[in-house]
Amino acid sequence: MDMYPRLCNPLKSKSFILIGSRGTGKSTFLKAIFSENDTLWIDFLTAKDEDRFSSNPDTLFDIVTLAKNPYEWVIIDEVQKVPKILDVIHRILESKIVNTKFALTGSSARKLKKGAANLLAGRAISHFLFPFTVDELGSDFNLEKALNFGLLPTVWTTSSNEEIKEYLRSYTDLYIKEEIWLEQLIKNLVPFRKFLEVSSQMNGEIINFSKIARQIDCDVKTVQNYFQILEDTNITFTLEAYHTSIRKRLISSPKFYFFDIGIKRALERSLNLEITPNNFTYGKHFEHFLIIQMFFCNHYKKLDYQFFYLKTKDGAEIDLIIDRPGEPLAIIEIKSTSKIEKNDFQTLIEFKRSLPNAEAFCLSQDTYERVDSEINIMPWQKGLKFLKLI
Repeated sequence: MDMYPRLCNPLKSKSFILIGSRGTGKSTFLKAIFSENDTLWIDFLTAKDEDRFSSNPDTLFDIVTLAKNPYEWVIIDEVQKVPKILDVIHRILESKIVNTKFALTGSSARKLKKGAANLLAGRAISHFLFPFTVDELGSDFNLEKALNFGLLPTVWTTSSNEEIKEYLRSYTDLYIKEEIWLEQLIKNLVPFRKFLEVSSQMNGEIINFSKIARQIDCDVKTVQNYFQILEDTNITFTLEAYHTSIRKRLISSPKFYFFDIGIKRALERSLNLEITPNNFTYGKHFEHFLIIQMFFCNHYKKLDYQFFYLKTKDGAEIDLIIDRPGEPLAIIEIKSTSKIEKNDFQTLIEFKRSLPNAEAFCLSQDTYERVDSEINIMPWQKGLKFLKLI
């Protein structure tokens, strides 16, 4: 299949680790940027390679250092499945016997954190690969499809909606089986399955560990561990609360978002419920879509932005605050409507008074760009471009 150009751009002057959830196209991406010549490919998703190197990781040292024609690159897929191999890679790089470089992929940060500590200390750079962005899809991008089925590559190379749904359902089963159970991240799958469904229904909300613990009948520490597993396997990311002396009555628990709308909908078993502008969940999905797009592009463009939300105990809330190095704080309200009225950004006006040096944006599907009460009302595409996030 034809491959969409990706925004991820690792430098080929140094070894690197490409981190991303299953299905984001890591292997396809590496095959597109590396030739078969002078390259050794090892795939730990195959039983043959996993068994060979699990039983004797030092085999890699001999293969690389004793090769008649030294490899320029060694590509290893899903390196977290044989974490001890990282020590061998470290030894090869330190020995300088050969000038071979390594490109590694991994989906679970939990297993990589310990093993890759030395490797990442200046010897290999980490990069992330996410589902597609609007830029990557170009003219093929379709908002309705993105809100219904997400942006994983297979979704955009599959034409049948029924096949897409089956893929997303099987993805969640594979995630539980291979990322959670076989990697022995938890011992009891029953409460974790319940947790996945409950947490998917709470996407974009402030995390209430106690409430979720009651719903799935387990303790708070277990729920906290479950959330950490989701983050470590790159299935979710958190949005911390913004702290400022201007607003002291802050709710400090983080929000969380699933990395893909389609996976979130598969977990909550809502794939058969069509998301349309008249649907009451449309606005939530649109907000989810924009926030993860900004999160992805911040990583790709290396902007070093930090993302927050702000909600006070009296209920006043801002969807997104972006701390941009060297630029004013950006406070953002996201609306899915195609016609913005004054009451749509009234809360934004109030926060702008408290944060006079910030730039305020209302991003929506309204095509009429304007400034009203110091609020920049922009079509969402123009807003992302202005913020350098597209």
